[in-house]
Amino acid sequence: MFALACLDQLLFGGSPALYGVLFLLVSALTAVWVRSGDLTSAPVVVPIAFAAGLPPIAGGEGGLGGHLMGLITALAVEAGWLYGGTLVAGLIVTVRKVRLMARRAAEREWERESVKDRGRDRERAVRERGQGQGRVPGAQAARPPHDRRTVRPRSPRPSAQPRRTVPRSS
Repeated sequence: MFALACLDQLLFGGSPALYGVLFLLVSALTAVWVRSGDLTSAPVVVPIAFAAGLPPIAGGEGGLGGHLMGLITALAVEAGWLYGGTLVAGLIVTVRKVRLMARRAAEREWERESVKDRGRDRERAVRERGQGQGRVPGAQAARPPHDRRTVRPRSPRPSAQPRRTVPRSS
């Protein structure tokens, strides 16, 4: 955004409208290109990029104080572009996150179904072979589902500090 703001200042004299349109495009591209593991960071980074690119077109005169006042004024006046870009990034990221969650849920469901199918195939092969009298190559023994397994009691954990059974002598 800083490079685009410098280019805007050089070619168009620091047009805030052009900077805002460029910001919307950069916001959308950022939300599309961000890694799926970093989806939540895109709507946070976008406003920071807007503020980081604003100094070349913000104006302001009279030293550091004048430039800071120009930057604050530009942030206040151009807040619509800032909110719009953040909204665009947030919407794109939300859609991507929902699609990612749906894809992962479908993969988990597919995996569950394929595990069930493999279990049915093994059971059918065992039945066809002679009611379980002989192993089918590659077949494992059928295990009961998780909710029907017997649960053994746990052994107690040792304490963190051993107990002192002998009184201290002073």
